[in-house]
Amino acid sequence: MAAGTRYAGKVVVVTGAARGIGAGIARAFVDSGAQVVICDKDEPGGRALERELPGAAFIFCDVTQEEDVKTLISRTICRFGRLDCVVNNAGYHPPPQWPEETSAEGFRQLLELNLLGTYTLIKFALPHLRKSRGNVINISSLVGAIGQSQAVPYVATKGAVTAMTKALALDESQYGVRINCISPGNIWTPLWEELAALTPDPKATVREGMLAQPLGRMGQPAEVGAAAVFLASEANFCTGIELFVTGGAELGYGCKASVHTPTDAPTIPS
Repeated sequence: MAAGTRYAGKVVVVTGAARGIGAGIARAFVDSGAQVVICDKDEPGGRALERELPGAAFIFCDVTQEEDVKTLISRTICRFGRLDCVVNNAGYHPPPQWPEETSAEGFRQLLELNLLGTYTLIKFALPHLRKSRGNVINISSLVGAIGQSQAVPYVATKGAVTAMTKALALDESQYGVRINCISPGNIWTPLWEELAALTPDPKATVREGMLAQPLGRMGQPAEVGAAAVFLASEANFCTGIELFVTGGAELGYGCKASVHTPTDAPTIPS
């Protein structure tokens, strides 16, 4: 099947699509022949991508605001007449913070964005996805499965996204709606670059990020986009799965203890 026809005639909503992974996903679906709704709070970035991608439409939406999400779905249906796939990519990774540095309010705000925003969009999209026997793709994270230091709230929200994916897959199977998630590892995005810039040695941080993968590099947003198109267009017997797009970062052993962790060396026979 030609790349431009893999998802031809389908309508896809992508949240957090103005840049980074979301923009990579939007481009991949446009390349597959789909009509894509670019959803984001970043109107200048969303409009710029709309101009770049033929057939794409930008709709402003803050996924933490229920009325925004309702409007997003209604305008999508009004314009295109159908909905085949939603990709929940909108989210945020705070800078590193130890547990005692977090606040309940900050945790709550991250839950609103990373978890409840995903749930709200799915809830309003489901009546239309049931009609088209469409599918949902949630963007989770590798760290939701393996953990991450100084990131308790983020890890908790992404672990919940993965768990919610599996529960929804069970509920929606009776309607022929598939629910899957993608868990990226280190993907080179503007957010990754911004977080690295906050560290004492950004170049060393980026190199550490590259070396975390056996493949020796970070992923690209286009590679997450390719995985999303595969799940939407060809993975018809897959539901409730977590697809790692990580370059193998979760494989093998490595140095996990910090220099401050108490150690207890085994007694080595002489």
